[in-house]
This record gives sequence, C-alpha cells and structure tokens, in this order.
Amino acid sequence: MLKDITIGQYFPGDSVVHKLDARFKLLITAIFIVMLFSADTFPGLGIALVFFVISFIASRLSPKLMIKSMKPIIPVIIITSILNIFFIEGVPLISIYKFRLTDNGLRTSGFMIVRLIALICGSSLLTYTTSPIVLTDAIEQILRPLTKIKFPAHELAMMMTIALRFIPTLLEETDKIMSAQKARGAELDSGPFLQRAKALIPILIPLFVSSFRRAEELALAMECRCYNGGEGRTKLKTLVSGGKDYLALSISILFLCAVMVIDMGRLGVA
Repeated sequence: MLKDITIGQYFPGDSVVHKLDARFKLLITAIFIVMLFSADTFPGLGIALVFFVISFIASRLSPKLMIKSMKPIIPVIIITSILNIFFIEGVPLISIYKFRLTDNGLRTSGFMIVRLIALICGSSLLTYTTSPIVLTDAIEQILRPLTKIKFPAHELAMMMTIALRFIPTLLEETDKIMSAQKARGAELDSGPFLQRAKALIPILIPLFVSSFRRAEELALAMECRCYNGGEGRTKLKTLVSGGKDYLALSISILFLCAVMVIDMGRLGVA
C-alpha cells in the first residue's frame, strides 16, 4: 500500500504540460479547483472533468499512475460516501433497518466521490509534471508581492517544497521499518483492529526519531552552506513564460466560465 502513494513525486517528461511555466500551472490548478467547487450540477462537473481529461492526455502520463495514486484513499471515499448516502435527508428509496437510502443522499454521495477523485488527480498532475525546485521558485514568485507587508514568501515556499520532497523519503523509511518489524515477528496485518493499532507504535516511534534526525541533518547542511533565506539569492534557472502558457491559462478560464454559465442555466438563475 505504501508503494502506491505517489504524492510529491516528479515524473520527468517532454509533454506540453511538462513544458508549461510552473507559475501558470499553479494558477491553472487553482482555477480547476474553483471549477470543481463552483459546479453545483453534474453537467457543470462534467465540463470540469473534460478539462482534466484533456490536461491528462496532454501530459502523456500513464493512466495506471493515476489509478495507483487513488488506491490509498479508497477507504476514505467509501466511508464518506456511505455516510452521505444514509444520513442526508430526502425522498427514501430503500430502508435498511433504521437507515434509509434517499435520492438526495445518493446524488450528494455520487457528486462528492467524483469531485474528490478529480481534486486529488488534478492536484497530483501538478506535482507529477513539475520538479520540486521549479515548484518552489514558482510559489515564491507568485507570493513575492506579499513581501511588501513582511510576508515570508521564500520561507513558506521552501517549507512547502521540503514537505512534498520528503513524503517519498518518509514512505520509504516507513516501509523499511515495517519490514524490519515483520522480520522480528511483529504481526502488523492480522488480528483485531485494536491489536493492529497497537502494533503501529513500534513503527511510529522509530519513524518520528528518523524524521527529526533528517530534519536536523538538513538544517545543519543548510547552515554549513551559509543559507540565509531568499534575500539577495540568484536562480540557476529563470522561469520564462510564453504564448503557450497564456493560451493554456485562457483555455482554463474559458472552461471555468462554461461551468458557471451551465450551472446558472440549469439552476434557473440566467
């Protein structure tokens, strides 16, 4: 299961999406999230899904990669959908003991599942096609205007990127610790729920110790290299935008407008 988690990983490529300016990719991802949460009808949500499918095809990533990334959150999706189905008021369709399956609950559950899957896949597409270093520079440049009010844009961008970068490392460390505990006879995958929860304690303690050790080593390495924040620092690679970036941003805005227009028409606002 841990090997299926691909959050924070970067997969190099030569696609149109890979070549886009990271700043524009951040803005397009934000617009896509607005699409998902502004869509109140299935046609509007369908427009947002079409936008994601086009972006995914343009990225030339393997569909198996997205399916693999969804495996860890399947239990969360199932539990949330069940709660929505049986605990939202509406016209009852099926009664099971004290629980009633309602039409409104079924619609809300389906809407939530599609929206959640699209949100995770769309956000993952950003990290899959953008290296952590470039992503750091993009976040810093977008937040740079806030430095006039003493906002630590560089430090925030650095912390976010380090967090993303260390996710695969911590997952690999967790896998090694679990393998070591199993070799010593620990039963991590069998027994009742409480027993399996207690078996995680010998994993979490070494993982926390290892995390703090890695953080201390990173801080020491940055100090030895005289790192003192973003003040006066130069960039090895400068982010440059072009016509393709503005075209991609314009297309995403058009899709957002289409979602809003369709939803207003379906809801009788327009």
